[in-house]
Amino acid sequence: MRVDSCFFCGRPAWPSKGITFNRNDGKSFRFCRSKCHKNFKMKRNPRKLKWTKAYRKNAGKEMVVDSTLQFAARRNVPVRYNRELIQKTLKAMERISEIRARRERVFYKKRMAGKRARELASARKLVANNEHLLPRLRGTEKRRLAELAAEQGLDVAELERQELENLRTSKKSKAFGAEVKRLRVRTDGGVEEISERVGGYMDEDQDDDDDDDDDGMDTD
Repeated sequence: MRVDSCFFCGRPAWPSKGITFNRNDGKSFRFCRSKCHKNFKMKRNPRKLKWTKAYRKNAGKEMVVDSTLQFAARRNVPVRYNRELIQKTLKAMERISEIRARRERVFYKKRMAGKRARELASARKLVANNEHLLPRLRGTEKRRLAELAAEQGLDVAELERQELENLRTSKKSKAFGAEVKRLRVRTDGGVEEISERVGGYMDEDQDDDDDDDDDGMDTD
């Protein structure tokens, strides 16, 4: 059974699957799916599309030079049937597949080496360039943390760092604006006290409560 490769993306095109396009000059093109056939008719370059084998090879993301890849080359050489030769060929195919898979894993590890360090460096650079967008502690919060550190003998910088981490992970924001307490009359006649933030971000839970109250109000 011959498994051809897709002319556009390089994936295997199995028998009775995909599309075969025969041009007027007699050349035939095998496609694994209609997506490749449409891109071929639109005269797109497979080396410029990231989901093709040609792009991955040009970008250095696939093995190009390896002895195991030579066995996959197409050979139009007629050979007389020989049972022993077929058995040896099948065993060799299994062994070659194992060797190729192991070499591909090694190639991937070498290619991805240092990626974590590069991502951390890029993230640190992004934070350094946009430091003015990060939440900041107000003067009252800094004084409170300084008094707490003096009482318990802790490090002020460490407490401020923990407080900033809590601000980034929690839904409530205490970084900007001032709190204003107001009275709200509920639909059932009760009165509740709420805290709103002026000149900054409001609490997301509070916004959700406002939406719920507006949906539940009687409009008679």
